[in-house]
Amino acid sequence: MTHLVDLSQDIYPGMPVYKGLPEVKMSVYATHEQWEGIKDPQTNTPSVYKLELGEHTGTHVDALNHMAIENKGQSIDTMPLSMFYTEGICLDFSHKGLRELITSREIQEACQKAQQDIKKGDTVLLYTDHYRKYFGTSHWGEGPGVTAEATRWLGNKGIAAFGVETMSPGVPNVSNKEVHKICGEMGFTHYENMINLHCLINKGRFRFIALPLKIRGGTGSPVRAVAVLED
Repeated sequence: MTHLVDLSQDIYPGMPVYKGLPEVKMSVYATHEQWEGIKDPQTNTPSVYKLELGEHTGTHVDALNHMAIENKGQSIDTMPLSMFYTEGICLDFSHKGLRELITSREIQEACQKAQQDIKKGDTVLLYTDHYRKYFGTSHWGEGPGVTAEATRWLGNKGIAAFGVETMSPGVPNVSNKEVHKICGEMGFTHYENMINLHCLINKGRFRFIALPLKIRGGTGSPVRAVAVLED
């Protein structure tokens, strides 16, 4: 039996966004009462919402042109769909605390513990339980992250992407900028703000799907990420 695990946050006004990025705004653009020509309606039932948000809102994927100026032109609409439809594994780093780093040695140890190998073209999800512990709190922006060294190690494995629960793949002001640049240099990407990764621990390999919007020239896109498990 096929089982889908939803890995994406809700999108709503006032939700947490990375520092300095656009806040989410949502307003009613049209109602069914307007469409029906009802005068002085007692209710207003939304038929269309107007959304204002950045590309890097909620659960999203970064385009290569987001990583560094050297990746100019490598926008989300130019990236092959095969990057977003892969096999995946999820590794357990739930013991990591605020702003702690994840090294390549620790990734290898997590693979051994899970009895999993990272294969070329995989998406590797890193479960830290940061979402369940800290979402909506003052510590939300202080999650664990990978080192630059671990990022390059993952790139040398030929992965399509890796994914994290936090708002950034590296620790801000420690490794985050370097992590982005290495992804751009090596031609792979990452997902941020993922949820429900605890549901994938000890489940083995799965199909990972997270298709972005086809934004012309876009530097990223929200995704509806899912893991497809076969029971």
